[in-house]
Amino acid sequence: QAPAIEAGTEYDHSSDPRYTGIAVPRPECLKAAIARFMPYWKGPLQDDLRTGQTVLVVAHGNSLRGLVKHLDQISDEDIVGLNIPTGQPLVYTLGEDFMPERPGEYLDPEAAAEAAAAVANQGR
Repeated sequence: QAPAIEAGTEYDHSSDPRYTGIAVPRPECLKAAIARFMPYWKGPLQDDLRTGQTVLVVAHGNSLRGLVKHLDQISDEDIVGLNIPTGQPLVYTLGEDFMPERPGEYLDPEAAAEAAAAVANQGR
């Protein structure tokens, strides 16, 4: 678990008017993102999939990393090295159990690899 974001620091968004009435979580670790996202995956998203709809999931990096971790059954150790490229669609074909029938595929693998490298280099 990541340490809590200190109130009043540049990373604390609890006083941002856009989040009025919303409990802004303090930690932004992958474990917390997964805990927030998986009920949505197992609820409304799977409900839509059950009715035959195609679902597009657009989210911030850690939510997407959490979903990919779940779908691809990536270990806690290996997820550290996964960089989700920004703006690159990753397509999964799911079975009846909502698990992939085959690995996810980027629509443009070369562009996805370049974008993943850019994500990996952020903050360096």
